[in-house]
Amino acid sequence: MKEQEYLYWLCRVPGAGPVTIQKLYERYGSFGAIYNMEGRRFREDGLTDQKTAEQFDRWKARLFETTEEYRALGSRGIRFVSVLDQEYPERLRHIYGNPAGLYVKGRLPDDSLPSAAIVGARNCTSYGFQVARMLGAALAGEGVQVVSGMAAGVDRAGHEGALMSGGSTFAVLGSGVDVCYPAGHIALYEEIQGRGGVISEFPLKTKALAGNFPARNRIISGLSDLVIVVEARVRSGSLITAELALEQGKDVYAVPGMVTEELSRGCNQLIRQGAGIVTSPEDVLEFFQIKRDKMLKLREKNDKVLAKKEKKVYSCLNLQPKFIDQVAEDSGLTLSDCMTVLLELELRGYVEQPAGHYYVRKI
Repeated sequence: MKEQEYLYWLCRVPGAGPVTIQKLYERYGSFGAIYNMEGRRFREDGLTDQKTAEQFDRWKARLFETTEEYRALGSRGIRFVSVLDQEYPERLRHIYGNPAGLYVKGRLPDDSLPSAAIVGARNCTSYGFQVARMLGAALAGEGVQVVSGMAAGVDRAGHEGALMSGGSTFAVLGSGVDVCYPAGHIALYEEIQGRGGVISEFPLKTKALAGNFPARNRIISGLSDLVIVVEARVRSGSLITAELALEQGKDVYAVPGMVTEELSRGCNQLIRQGAGIVTSPEDVLEFFQIKRDKMLKLREKNDKVLAKKEKKVYSCLNLQPKFIDQVAEDSGLTLSDCMTVLLELELRGYVEQPAGHYYVRKI
């Protein structure tokens, strides 16, 4: 227990990142020994710079404070799982710069079960959102753990799909595990804890700063057997996650998109560079050697039971949002009749509104 408390203290020292912590432990053999040394020793041994060495000395006086914080985590529904624990994910033990400890609300992914990350643009299209949600639902429904970052857009959709199917999903945050970011995702944040876990390596109360996200992304890819990119610009955090996955020896898949779309260029570039192509959930399930043959035919059968007006409206829609006035014009119905039919189709799960009075088919 004392070693764990020393490690917790060490993780709180500013400038003591995971690579530095690992080097110190390999050199001195225990976290207690590290605490009892003077910071100048680390600098002299070439393990830290002068500034970090001084921080070690300053933070020695805060051991009691960090120990009290560590012991109070349980009362807040938080656990600190470190490299000293058997529960620490095996997938993470083998990546460069693996976090020395993780704050967890809920649970960690099961090492014995397959795991896939679904990542992509925050400002994704309606199509991208639907595809990510479909993939999350299909994979989780077949027992694949879905990992993402709980950001807006594709991340959210992947988590929601997994929850819809009753599967497990895990969110890795770029903030403290006690900070819900974005704040508007509080319901999702709480639901994920009950069906999986919320995870962070950052100290409690840490805000979601831009510089935190590359570090967070290496954990998303590290916890996964493969990474799926749904929509991404050429310069984006999602492509950073893909690059990290490749460095970690993980597979990368991408959803192809129209060559004219900015949000498709990152995915198309990955495919050009050799990433796997995702045209359906089966492409990913095949990677895990999971067979599935029961879902995509259902909507095809249901189409046959639509009434005449419903078929007219439904046939006018695709995965690109269309304003209601245009739907009415294309279907030949009055605006009033079109609104009634669209409401019925929405209630039955055939269409959805990505924005007010814009409609798309629902996958």
